[in-house]
Amino acid sequence: MTQRLRDFGLTCGIMQPGPLNAITDVPSVKLGHFTLNTGDLRTGFTALLPHDGNLFRHKVRAAVDVINGFGKSAGLMQLAELGQIETPLLLGNTLAVGTGFDALVTRALADNPDIGRETGTVNPIVLECNDGYLSDIRARALTQVHAFAALDAAASGPVAEGAVGAGTGMSAFGFKGGIGTTSRRFALDGTGHTLGVLALANFGNAGDLVLPDGSRPVPPEAKPQTERGSVILVIATDVPLESRQLQRIARRGGAGLARLGAFWGNGSGDIAVAFTTADPIEHDQPADLVSLRGLNENRIDTLFRAAAEATQEAVLNAMVAAPATTGRDGHHRPSLGDWLRANAG
Repeated sequence: MTQRLRDFGLTCGIMQPGPLNAITDVPSVKLGHFTLNTGDLRTGFTALLPHDGNLFRHKVRAAVDVINGFGKSAGLMQLAELGQIETPLLLGNTLAVGTGFDALVTRALADNPDIGRETGTVNPIVLECNDGYLSDIRARALTQVHAFAALDAAASGPVAEGAVGAGTGMSAFGFKGGIGTTSRRFALDGTGHTLGVLALANFGNAGDLVLPDGSRPVPPEAKPQTERGSVILVIATDVPLESRQLQRIARRGGAGLARLGAFWGNGSGDIAVAFTTADPIEHDQPADLVSLRGLNENRIDTLFRAAAEATQEAVLNAMVAAPATTGRDGHHRPSLGDWLRANAG
């Protein structure tokens, strides 16, 4: 069974997690992976679906915060302008962004015959990190078929973490990185709500990592390095929010990264996307004026805290779940989970 941070008696913050402690605690959110782990390849796709309906016709309110813009993601400009997401989100490696883009377009065209004819085009969201240390990124091995496999695997329930999907070849703080997730539960007007975070962790210098108990794990044979990694955060909630509020919440993902010891280096692509599943935007809305529910701004600190705590824990879950990995040209990353087991007590 895959271990997580809490199995070692470590927690992040004071808020309570959801039943799965995963982004899939947010109702309707689904997650799927395709993993390619063979030869010199340690790579894959991860697909996140805000809901399993037609996202082009029923868009979700969203926002993006670019913490440090060293990245090659697709679709963020229109997301920032319009405040909405209209396709699943695909996470992969840097040189597979075009492949993911094509896959999402192919699916959107198949489901919506009016795209590019009676209505506008579609804005796919593809997010990336560079897995080239452990994987032969120049092979450009990921295909549309692989992207479709991740999309088709998307499901609710428990989430596979660590060296899976887009996280297969990622590194963090000199350890093996990968995919991690968490959630936080809270009440608003007496009703329970959830905020969940999915992290693709591929950032941080060896020796900089700070655990919740203040310890600073240093991987064996760590060498000085320049920060050239990336981290992608996807924050989901069922709280009704404006896109402006969502951007403010996305920005607090950076607080969770800072708690880990990250400083968002010059060569690091650090991006947070946030969306709400509440009150979808209807593509075929006939009315001129529509109602919009939003959070009382005086209550938004609850979501700020949730985003920071969940981000910190999601990254650590990725690192704890990921096994020690040897990849391209014998490059090796040890496991934070192994370090915690060796240093328990």
